[in-house]
Amino acid sequence: MNPDQNPTQAGERPQPHPPTQARGRRRRATLLASAVHLLTQGGFAAVTHRAVAHHANLPLAATTYYFASRDQLLAEAFAQLVETELTTTRTWITDHGLTALTDQIATADRTRQLGLWELYVHAGRDPVLQQIARRWADGCIRIIADTLHLSETDTRVRLLYTTLSALWLEQVVEQRPLDEARTLLALAVKTAENALPPP
Repeated sequence: MNPDQNPTQAGERPQPHPPTQARGRRRRATLLASAVHLLTQGGFAAVTHRAVAHHANLPLAATTYYFASRDQLLAEAFAQLVETELTTTRTWITDHGLTALTDQIATADRTRQLGLWELYVHAGRDPVLQQIARRWADGCIRIIADTLHLSETDTRVRLLYTTLSALWLEQVVEQRPLDEARTLLALAVKTAENALPPP
C-alpha cells in the first residue's frame, strides 16, 4: 500500500505508535517539524510521508511508524502551526496593540500564512481538520476578548474577529495596500471599544 494513502474508511483515523523513549520522541518531533516546514513552503500537496522523511533525513519507515496516514500527519502539522501562530499573534498584540496587527501580518512569513489558510480551506471537507480550524478561530477570539477586556461571547468581539480575518486574508492572498487595512482595522477596533454592550 502507498504510505501516503489513507488505509482506513472515511472518518476513521489509524492509531499512531506512541514514542516511548527519548530518541523516539525526538524523531517524531523532527518529522513533525519537517511536515510543518513543507506545509508552509509548498502547501497541502507538499506534505507526504516520503517528502517529510527526506526533509527530516530519516528513513521512510520512521515516518510511517509514527504517522500511520497522511491525514494524521497533516492534522498534527496543522495543529502545531495553529498553536505557533496563536502564540505569535498574542505576543505581538501584547507588545504593539491590536491595531498594529496588520503590520505583523505584513511582515510575517507569507508562505507560512498561506499554508495556514490553505489548510483552513481544506478543513471544510475534513472533520478532523475542522476541529483544528476551530481552535484557530476560538484562539483568535480569546485573544481579542482579553485585549479589549470583553467576554468571548460578546458580539463585538466576534464582529472584530470577522473583520480582522477578512483583512488578514486580503493581505496574504491579494496583498492589498497596507494603509487601507490599517485604517479599516483601527475603525473596527474603535467601534468595538465605543459601542454600547449588546442587549
